Amino acid sequence: MPIYEYISEDQSKGCKVCSDGFELRRPIDRAPLTACPICKNPVLKLISSISTPKITKPLSVSDAKSAGFTVLEKRDEGTYEKL
Repeated sequence: MPIYEYISEDQSKGCKVCSDGFELRRPIDRAPLTACPICKNPVLKLISSISTPKITKPLSVSDAKSAGFTVLEKRDEGTYEKL
């Protein structure tokens, strides 16, 4: 289930939870919240950052082989050689 972030439309009128913002796990097929579950003040859905895997270094031939991949190198037109 994805995590959604919400914050009060007017931070001065909301409770402590929605004024500071809160996260909520909800199924993707459910409609977004329109009101704080505690104080019923209107809330806005925030767009948050996503986490993506980062590759810090390029994979070497030995890394690929140890992971079980077959490494091929192009030699001529349409000809590949196994390393």
